[in-house]
Amino acid sequence: MKRLILPLAVLVALALAVLPMVGSDTMVQFGINALLLATLAQSWNILGGFGGYVSFGNSVFYGLGTYGTAIAMTNYNLPFGVGLVIGVILAMTGAALVGLPILRLRGPYFAIATLGLNGAMMAIFSNLPIAGSNIGLVLPLARNDAMFYELALGLLVVCTLTVLWISRSRYGMGLIAIREDEDAAGVMGVNATLWKVSALVLASIFTAVAGGIHAYWSTFVDPASAFDSTLNVRMVIMCVFGGPGTVFGPVIGSFVLSAVYEVLAAQISTAAALLFGFVIVLAVVFMPRGLADVVKGGRAISWRYFIRNIRENRL
Repeated sequence: MKRLILPLAVLVALALAVLPMVGSDTMVQFGINALLLATLAQSWNILGGFGGYVSFGNSVFYGLGTYGTAIAMTNYNLPFGVGLVIGVILAMTGAALVGLPILRLRGPYFAIATLGLNGAMMAIFSNLPIAGSNIGLVLPLARNDAMFYELALGLLVVCTLTVLWISRSRYGMGLIAIREDEDAAGVMGVNATLWKVSALVLASIFTAVAGGIHAYWSTFVDPASAFDSTLNVRMVIMCVFGGPGTVFGPVIGSFVLSAVYEVLAAQISTAAALLFGFVIVLAVVFMPRGLADVVKGGRAISWRYFIRNIRENRL
């Protein structure tokens, strides 16, 4: 099974690459959203899944990438690529400055500390004239969904390859050691502060690029959408649903939940959010380790697997 996963992932990536040539405009637009969400979940997985630090502040880096790209293109008429670089630099700087103090906290204290970051950044950018204040910024129109789709797919592939490297590297082993027992990891020679801050900075790169791509694609940016706290909740849910601390779990979880939400919203829009939440609750109860654990079990999966999960987690 393990030998087939990587070749299968390559085939899926190649199949996704040709979607703009054969799919409808609606399918391509759905694909852009799904690919960007998968990248966000995968980038959250770097610190949240491997390091065990549940962050609710990753959407801050998404907002910084969004505004970095938007300000560069609208106020200074710079190319899209330059705007992405500026957004990444802003996000990396923010991750380093924020990570050094708050990553000294652990468990729920760290999660609570990250909750206020979105509100603080939203208030700051709402009062910045260069960022359009509360009105926002309108980016140049680019009618090329195929280009944005390929950019989103390429970003997801690079992010997943990075996570694959982390899972097989000494650096990744250090993050897992921190997740399991941070004090014991320190005794073994792992510089916990350096490992955690570097993981947050690495995650901020992919998150910021995703924000920049979405900003140019949607052509409009405002503080409420750039620093949307619910976006971070979706990152966490999709990663946990797929399997935190795995290579392909967050990607699978993102695709599945994006499809489920799209179907529910199209069929029964008034109850879509309620039913979507119900699906997530069922998944957490019966599959607390995510879809990746179900796939890993292969033929061994049966009704006893789900009952055991309920008993082990006292649900």
